[in-house]
Amino acid sequence: MYTLYIIKCSDESLYTGIATDLNKRLDIHKQGTGSKYVRTRLPFSLVYTEKCKNRSLATKREMVIKKLTRKQKLNLIKK
Repeated sequence: MYTLYIIKCSDESLYTGIATDLNKRLDIHKQGTGSKYVRTRLPFSLVYTEKCKNRSLATKREMVIKKLTRKQKLNLIKK
């Protein structure tokens, strides 16, 4: 099982990623050893999660979300 997640960074930007262990991945981001993008925009807050059955589906969903406009992402988060 994979979790797709969106976090809102300190500069109000949105970062989308996938993880098998969401809590572990968020801790890695918080320590500044995760993605370079998030590392330079700490702190952040988790604003959206979605469960996916496998890595393939999670990656495909991640790509779909990354192509959305900011407004579309915010609408997704609100739902």
